[in-house]
Amino acid sequence: MADPMRIRAQAAGDKATIRVLMSHEMESGQRKDGSGKTIPAWHIQDVTATLNGKTVMTAEWGPAVSKNPFLQFTIKGAKAGDKVAITWKDNKGDTRTDEATVT
Repeated sequence: MADPMRIRAQAAGDKATIRVLMSHEMESGQRKDGSGKTIPAWHIQDVTATLNGKTVMTAEWGPAVSKNPFLQFTIKGAKAGDKVAITWKDNKGDTRTDEATVT
């Protein structure tokens, strides 16, 4: 399983800014290794964010996203103490979910 995501969720007024650093190799399937063989594609395809269990953001990604992707978005109506969970699933079926509390 991949390393934990780093999630920072900060409230400001009636909004919260969510910053996520995901640990993933994100291979496009177009690079070659030292012997000239193509490195198989391995990248995050789906990202979902929830606030207190309710889905607030979904994204579909492809092979063009860089290694260890960074994602930032804003949630209206979030306040300090709310729980934000981020889940990703890659094209090999691996999945990871991490959670943070809005401060």
